[in-house]
Amino acid sequence: MPRKYPPLKRREVIEILKSLGFKFLRQESTHAHYDGLVRGNRHLVTVDTGYSEFDGDRVKTMIAQSGVTREEFYGATGATARKIGKR
Repeated sequence: MPRKYPPLKRREVIEILKSLGFKFLRQESTHAHYDGLVRGNRHLVTVDTGYSEFDGDRVKTMIAQSGVTREEFYGATGATARKIGKR
């Protein structure tokens, strides 16, 4: 059975955010900020570019920041959807 929050590479997280409609806003040191509108609410997701891969806890935090569900987040791209057994 797949892990509930499988680790994701930095590139995968950025692809997910872009496919969900988030746009790069700014970079402060190693923190990239992505801004998006989800269900009428503005959300800011911080991606620490100092990491090449994020563990489940960091992924969970970014999902919460994004305002989407776990299934919507991982399901945003085919490669990440397979990680949770969605495709």
